[in-house]
Amino acid sequence: MAKKKKTVKYVFVTGGVMSGVGKGVASSSIGTILQAKGFKVTAIKIDPYINVDAGTMNPTEHGEVFVLKDGDETDQDMGNYERFLNTDLTRINYMTTGRVYQEVIKRERNLEYKGKNVEVVPDIPKEVIRRIKKAATESDADVALIEIGGTIGEYQNVIFVEAGRMLKSQQPGDVAFVMVSYLPIPSKVGEMKTKPTQTAARMLNSVGVQADIIIARADEPLDKKRKEKIATFCNIKADHVISAPDVESIYDVPVNFEKDGFGNILCDVLSLKPKKNKSDLTKWKNFVRKSKNGNKEVHIAVVGKYFDSGDYVLSDVYISVLEAIKYSAYKHNAKPKIHYINSKDIESGDMKVSELKKYDGILVPGGFGQTGIEGIIQVIKYAREQKIPYFGLCYGMQLLVLEFARNVANLADAHTAEIKPGAKNVVIDIMPEQKELMKNKEYGGTMRLGTYPAVLKKGTIARRAYGKMQVSERHRHRFEVNPEYIAHLSDAGLVFSGTSPDHRLMEIAELPQKEHPFFLATQFHPEFQARPLAPHPLFSAFIKASLSNN
Repeated sequence: MAKKKKTVKYVFVTGGVMSGVGKGVASSSIGTILQAKGFKVTAIKIDPYINVDAGTMNPTEHGEVFVLKDGDETDQDMGNYERFLNTDLTRINYMTTGRVYQEVIKRERNLEYKGKNVEVVPDIPKEVIRRIKKAATESDADVALIEIGGTIGEYQNVIFVEAGRMLKSQQPGDVAFVMVSYLPIPSKVGEMKTKPTQTAARMLNSVGVQADIIIARADEPLDKKRKEKIATFCNIKADHVISAPDVESIYDVPVNFEKDGFGNILCDVLSLKPKKNKSDLTKWKNFVRKSKNGNKEVHIAVVGKYFDSGDYVLSDVYISVLEAIKYSAYKHNAKPKIHYINSKDIESGDMKVSELKKYDGILVPGGFGQTGIEGIIQVIKYAREQKIPYFGLCYGMQLLVLEFARNVANLADAHTAEIKPGAKNVVIDIMPEQKELMKNKEYGGTMRLGTYPAVLKKGTIARRAYGKMQVSERHRHRFEVNPEYIAHLSDAGLVFSGTSPDHRLMEIAELPQKEHPFFLATQFHPEFQARPLAPHPLFSAFIKASLSNN
């Protein structure tokens, strides 16, 4: 007898009133709640921009580029999904307007539409639906969460809402819409206002969709009167209005949602029978509890070059790094105190590098380009000489190698081909296979992207931290340590403790622990695999060393 085909349920998450309302965290939290009820969940992000992926966008405008295991360069919300759901996603879980249109146009050029007139509607929504169903099938999901980027009423995301409407008409009972809205409390009025949410709900109605559940974001919890008002004017049940007040941490959100019975309400909307009699959020609650009960502080300076955005500090550029620091601090029963240091201030002299002495550890995340790097090199030199635990990621490793080459290995003019390709000693060089692409200014998708293996050397910090000989980590870079200088750098005392299996590419560089408590950097991005319930071993080793430096 043929196996009965699984009926997948779909939950579309949209945003109302304003951007930045928390759709990504809401979607991730919904997934966590459904997992706690025994369901297998996958998550999909739809970004309504023409870019094919997030790889070529300026991080100060868009935030972090999160790299999936298959190398897809995506929106930072994909990182939230992976961290909350403790799972690896792939490129089928991410789509943009550009990616969808590109596929439809390609198929039209290949005559796959058999000569028929190809139109925005219904062919673009059909392609969106095809991708959603493929993502659900490939992950064998019971429930697929689909976050639609942007805000209701914006022209660019209407086509994706239309896809959800079409899917709901095709599979009534299998599709739910959750709207995350915002309820302001004007300071001069002193009352929580529901009118913007009512307007957003009507905008959603205007494109043929009725919200089944409204998550009401606000500074404070909603009272009964506000819930009833939203229910009356937005045409939903009062208990389908979920209060989402500001909380101490994003990891409190799933627990907070469950206070309003969110999981049971969503199961009722989708006619889903929980696979567990009771939601099991025990491990999650233990993590949240531990995140608040640290008995010591650890002060980490994150020295980056993408923090400035007008008069504001844009920490979203490094969100995976910051979260990875937190997970490992919590593991060591410590409260992380993260301090943002702009490398441009050190380079310009507005900040003295000696001010870093007050921090327990220094971390330099990834980046590209010339701006601020001489400031970072000063920071690395200071950390090395003052024995302050240092952890470099990607560019943070390349600059560690440059600093060591200049100041220890007697290569005073050592440089990277990214900035000074004509330097006498190009210690960091571009991968040969990418040079032709760069020459032709073909920058999109030209990097070493996704998961690659690394072999770890015995007796090193890296090997002790991982506790195994071979690991797999995610990459996003074009440049490598130039093989011509590896022997010279090694003779000067730099240990390449992680390499590619063929020993051609240097993956981890460090100083022996007898010389420095923790001076280590990776060519890959370990932060992409750090999870709340599974902290990354290198981050944990760094935090442990930093605590010893208290």
